[in-house]
Amino acid sequence: MKAACIIGLVALLSTVSAVPVDDRANGENGWYVPQEDGSFEWIDLDDAEDLWAKGEAMEDRLPNPVSFYLYTHSNPTKGQKITTKNSSIASSHFNKDHPTRIVIHGWTQSYKDSMNTEITKAWLSRGNYNVIIVDWSRARFNGYLSSSYAVPGAGAKVGNMIKFLNQSHGLALDSLYVIGHSLGAHIAGYAGKTVGKGLIRTIIGLDPARPLFSYNKPNKRLSSDDAYYVESIHTNGGNLGFLEPIGKGAFYPNGGLSQPGCGSDFQGICSHSRSVTYYAEAVTKNNFGAMKCDSYMVAINKMCGNTYSTIRMGDESNADKVEGVFYVPVNSYAPHGNIN
Repeated sequence: MKAACIIGLVALLSTVSAVPVDDRANGENGWYVPQEDGSFEWIDLDDAEDLWAKGEAMEDRLPNPVSFYLYTHSNPTKGQKITTKNSSIASSHFNKDHPTRIVIHGWTQSYKDSMNTEITKAWLSRGNYNVIIVDWSRARFNGYLSSSYAVPGAGAKVGNMIKFLNQSHGLALDSLYVIGHSLGAHIAGYAGKTVGKGLIRTIIGLDPARPLFSYNKPNKRLSSDDAYYVESIHTNGGNLGFLEPIGKGAFYPNGGLSQPGCGSDFQGICSHSRSVTYYAEAVTKNNFGAMKCDSYMVAINKMCGNTYSTIRMGDESNADKVEGVFYVPVNSYAPHGNIN
């Protein structure tokens, strides 16, 4: 029954677009939706919203398994699978006295992906942390479109794990970070919504996915209200990632559209993934100086002046002092940050 529902939804993509090619505006009257072969397929706004409504109506019938793997200084390279059972946490290396970082991968990835390795290594190099990697790879099915339906359910499961650890095992919400890349950024947003408005200390959205997510519907995407502080890092805006600022602090490396060192990068995959690389470097080096901008359009056009502010992208202290839009100069090769 589940498979039949999924196939039925995907089949609706074959409908003929009502929007002429020359009139298509990505994110306004439809989206170019990424396919697994790297190509893009257009879907009209009305058709996408109709599909989303159908997806939400059958959400409880869709497979949506989510797993959690804990990494600490005691097990830095081999994750311990944990569940919402007291015995599971009691027998793990989870330590309530250590800050917790939850990391959520994007589409086509899994908990063993290099993104998780980079960010886990970065935080553990800073000291004692509980790093929990979310694996929602088995919740994906039949491409990006159908996988996007898994986002709300996966986010709720992450939120419920956070509430369990907080209520039963002393996880401190006021030092918790949830870090998500692409679709994982929106899962982080739904996790924040599940825990409660502003209760999570910080959510970091690494190039939050653009296709099928509307800027004017913050209740159905990562939004600035999902944590005490939300930081969005935009590296492939207008293509695979959001162009508009959706965090209280929004950072635009190289203007946020594409990244140096990525070549032509027509599909945007390199630029999209650079948000992860930059963030891991920011955690270890705190070297991404930023220039305050009047608007995100000014940031995109790299017209924010030549003077660095006191703000740095990805800085752990940003929650208490950052609001607005920032342009971030970056290098083509590591180290990508420009400040010592």
